[in-house]
Amino acid sequence: MGWPQIIVLLVAAQRLAELTVARRNTRRLLADGAEEVGAAHYPLFVVLHAGWLAALFLATPPDRPVQIGWLVLFVLLQAGRVWVIASLGRFWTTRIISLPGAPLVRRGPFLWVRHPNYLIVAGELAVLPLALGEPLLAVLFTILNIPLTRHRIRIEEEALAERRPLSPAGSTAP
Repeated sequence: MGWPQIIVLLVAAQRLAELTVARRNTRRLLADGAEEVGAAHYPLFVVLHAGWLAALFLATPPDRPVQIGWLVLFVLLQAGRVWVIASLGRFWTTRIISLPGAPLVRRGPFLWVRHPNYLIVAGELAVLPLALGEPLLAVLFTILNIPLTRHRIRIEEEALAERRPLSPAGSTAP
């Protein structure tokens, strides 16, 4: 096992820790009356991300040098990921859970981007393989992620539409 595998294991450990937070937040939100929508596609994301990590772990030769510039960019993406999670606080989950009447988060990266986490994930799926010298995996998993993310954003937008405040004209505000 070389540096590429160690890096992938560290990312996997990070994701498992995040899942613990997401599950806790999901339980709390559901107990408060929130509802999950779009659950049918969730296993596809699990397969995509687990497959991405497994492919990187198995396909990358242990003695391959790590591309430091790409790795630095990946670390910056992790900082963005933490910023998203911190900004959403108790509302952050890996599922689409909507609590009726709860205000939409309008702080952190959500001040500038509607779905910052999906941009970060798209970057991660490409950047980590590039850091490990696996450009074909970067392309493959980026392409596989596109239809799933588009579908998920559509479902999430429908769920969030009910929580948008009405503008003075009576239509939903952006």
